[in-house]
Amino acid sequence: MVAKTFGSAVSGVDAKLITIEVNVGQGTSFFMVGLPDSAVKESQQRVESSLKYFGYRMPRQKVVINLAPADIRKEGSSYDLPLAMGILQASEQVEFPDLEDYLIMGELSLDGRLRTIKGVLPIAIEARKRGFKGFILPKENAKEAAIVNKLDIIGVETLQEAIHFLEGKEEIAPLVTDTRNIFYNSLEEYAFDFADVQGQENIKRAMEIAAAGGHNVIMIGPPGAGKTMLAKRLPSILPPLSLQEALETTKIHSVAGKLGAEASLVAQRPFRSPHHTISDVALVGGGGNPQPGEISLSHNGVLFLDELPEFKRTVLEVMRQPLEERRVTISRAKISVDFPANFMLVASMNPCPCGYYNHPDKECVCGPGVVQKYLNRVSGPLLDRIDLHVEVTPVNFEEMTSDGKSESSKSIRQRVSLARERQLNRFTDSPEVYCNAMMPSHTVKEVCKINQAGKTLLKTAMERLGLSARAYDRILKVSRTIADLAGTDEIRVEHLAEAIQYRSLDRDGWAG
Repeated sequence: MVAKTFGSAVSGVDAKLITIEVNVGQGTSFFMVGLPDSAVKESQQRVESSLKYFGYRMPRQKVVINLAPADIRKEGSSYDLPLAMGILQASEQVEFPDLEDYLIMGELSLDGRLRTIKGVLPIAIEARKRGFKGFILPKENAKEAAIVNKLDIIGVETLQEAIHFLEGKEEIAPLVTDTRNIFYNSLEEYAFDFADVQGQENIKRAMEIAAAGGHNVIMIGPPGAGKTMLAKRLPSILPPLSLQEALETTKIHSVAGKLGAEASLVAQRPFRSPHHTISDVALVGGGGNPQPGEISLSHNGVLFLDELPEFKRTVLEVMRQPLEERRVTISRAKISVDFPANFMLVASMNPCPCGYYNHPDKECVCGPGVVQKYLNRVSGPLLDRIDLHVEVTPVNFEEMTSDGKSESSKSIRQRVSLARERQLNRFTDSPEVYCNAMMPSHTVKEVCKINQAGKTLLKTAMERLGLSARAYDRILKVSRTIADLAGTDEIRVEHLAEAIQYRSLDRDGWAG
């Protein structure tokens, strides 16, 4: 007899339907075909042990299992549960009248308990798209799958529970959660607030501009000046996630297995801060079975690289293309996977190895040429892609002990959201562009028109600072954002002047 069950394979951030066909006939062998990897092949032992634990048997006949389509590689241990169901049906030990109405996934332990699996959200989306009645999966993953509506989410703890449900002997109520209500109630919950930061008004201003236009930022200053503190608070002034952005972000975290048992839609913009010892693959993603890296996990959020010059040169260079294209493509011999990577890059660095170059009170002890050599660890092409270069100076004692209240993230976020609304209206005809930082070059000429006085100022700055064509574009984009925050359609000279001052690392002899 041939039995048919359905599972799914995750490729990138999307899922593909896998049909699992089980045929039990004459003979005594076990075959699994359809490009299974080692983990899938090993499922025979887990399935056999689980079946025996609940009083069922592994057929001592010829068992042929086909995973279709046969040209897609099947990886991981999450096919255990649909394989067990198919074997039971094909060997006529049980009768499942509605087996083909459900998509089934789950890893079995030797005693028949179900372990959590990765990529549940994209699988649930695919199940609904394919018109399945429901999705049977480990109970710990059920909350994550329940993000998808119009699909019965059946969470089970053991193989026996799943068997009884499909036989009709046991009723399991589908898990229903008001995901959207939970999501909207969590939008305003932030762990950090700009109200905690005393002083540093010029840096807060730069952060506000960066958030309003989606610009990349680098902060240069001595240790203890507040660079990390400011970076951690940047997500709190970014506009709240839309439902579509939240779904995209949650899918990536689901594929990477970063959502816990209490998983729901990601309501806050991600903030990722990898250590400087990170490898190229861990940053951009990859591996035999391509997984998202840190730049994809920070999609729709912030990627913070602390102590930028300490990162390996190769790690920083592989980030250049994703910064421009807002996605990363991982190519293998048989597969090519796209992961979204639309993030804001925030980097921080000391001005020199000892950290005290240009410090108002402490003396730098670095030798001649050491400062420039340290800065040269960050390549020019990468700095070109960073719109705002901000010098951070230490907060003095008076500012630190001041009783005056700093402006809260909420009030800054309101101004940022208004500026973003202006940009959304401006780019109505280009749905892939929704902030100034994403403008392509041909749009910059139309949107960032400047008067004669502005052209003269920009020409002088270009000549004195030796700026590249990309830096020229960046200045125009930042000045457009400053004008948006000011609520004006025209880019004025003062907007340009402020944008030019945020190119400090382009100045000749900055470290001389």
